[in-house]
Amino acid sequence: MQALLVFLAIAALSLLASSRTLLDPSRLPGVAQLAASGLIFLVFGALLGPGLAGVLTEADLQGLRPVVSLGLGTAGVILGLNLEPRLLRLLPRPVFSAALAHAGVAFLFVAVPLTGALLFTTGVSLRLAMGGAALLGAAASLSSGHFAVLGYRSGRMERSRGLAVALLTMLDDGVGLGVLALALVLGAAASPAEGVGLVCLALLLGILCGGLIAFLTYALKDPAELTAVMLGGVALVSGAAAYLRVSSLLAGVACGATLALVGGRAVEQVARALGRFERPTYLMLVFLAGCHLQARDVEAWMLLPGYVALRFLGKVLGGSLAQRFAASALKLPPKLGYALIAQGGLAVCLVVQYLMLVPGELSQHVFDVVALGAVVNEVLANRAFRQVLETPRAATGGTA
Repeated sequence: MQALLVFLAIAALSLLASSRTLLDPSRLPGVAQLAASGLIFLVFGALLGPGLAGVLTEADLQGLRPVVSLGLGTAGVILGLNLEPRLLRLLPRPVFSAALAHAGVAFLFVAVPLTGALLFTTGVSLRLAMGGAALLGAAASLSSGHFAVLGYRSGRMERSRGLAVALLTMLDDGVGLGVLALALVLGAAASPAEGVGLVCLALLLGILCGGLIAFLTYALKDPAELTAVMLGGVALVSGAAAYLRVSSLLAGVACGATLALVGGRAVEQVARALGRFERPTYLMLVFLAGCHLQARDVEAWMLLPGYVALRFLGKVLGGSLAQRFAASALKLPPKLGYALIAQGGLAVCLVVQYLMLVPGELSQHVFDVVALGAVVNEVLANRAFRQVLETPRAATGGTA
């Protein structure tokens, strides 16, 4: 019953979010931007969740955990399918160095100072505080390239520069997922050794499911059969991970990467079939993640300004460093860091996964800070990206 209520609520919100009035940037620019990115569903979830209106209760959220796992598993498989081995082999080393530079600087700028802040506000052990701060840094390291994609599609940015920014933002996902694995090693089990076992179990589960899907889809040609097998495979890896209490996100990434590696010619069709469900799955996941937000979390509101400011500074400086590394390989826009402010949905996926597997006061603080920060950063990114677009015009005008 609760799941039906959620689906009906998401359907109604989808109609609302597709309203021309709501999507008109000239009337409500901030709301239109959040609706286009899907993060407005995070806000809707927070409003209807147990933290505020209470339409969905804590018991409802417990009952909907399999749906959240399904969403995380789907997101993971899509991420893994993007790890195209042939493309990665073609990329020169400076591109990886640039992606690591902008993600690593933002990670260090956030994780190091906020370790002390978490120790002070939560009183947890140093090991747990480091794990929570590392996850904050991992979320801060992630960037979304949707502004760059929209920029070159609308003709406001040169296509080669837009694609270069989108490529760097895609590669930084590895930093976030790696730190999530580390945070789960430190916090998801009684000892780090058990944590390593749980992470390895998630990866092994994903590899096995990816191999099974590749075998089942190898000779399929009918699109309907292919879609059915693919969706069944995603449900299998997500459900198995939830049953074993390991990360659905990491298992999904391993599943998608295995498919990309051994799936052969069917991979493109598999990715296309799964892509049809990407947007509705993403909106459902973001909405359910928003329901977990505790808007009255005072400590999270105290940490939020520092988190946003440190991430902004880290992205600007990391973007400058990335430009130096990739100057010979990519044509990047001036002030690259301003194009990396948008955070995207993967940051929310990381922290909701951490909240599910390591429940407690600390993980709730981490989730609240990142969820609120994702909304703030999306609004900031809209203004920051104009700096990337305005610089060439200024340069042109000066030359003339």
